[in-house]
Amino acid sequence: MKDYHINIFYSSEDEGYITDIPDLKYCSAFGETPEAALQEVQITKAAWLEAAKAEGKTIPEPKYRPAIYQVMT
Repeated sequence: MKDYHINIFYSSEDEGYITDIPDLKYCSAFGETPEAALQEVQITKAAWLEAAKAEGKTIPEPKYRPAIYQVMT
């Protein structure tokens, strides 16, 4: 089963970790650790999908894939 890609990165400005799901516009969360941020974005994703369904909006298929770079040695 395909699932949505989740970005996790540290924000020195916020002094914590930010997560976002590129395929779901404005779906993001914050946590003091990467694990906490991941947990929070899972909750946010469920709420995002529930709200979209309730409003009759189209739910996008998971499509986003990060660029993969190969280092040549």
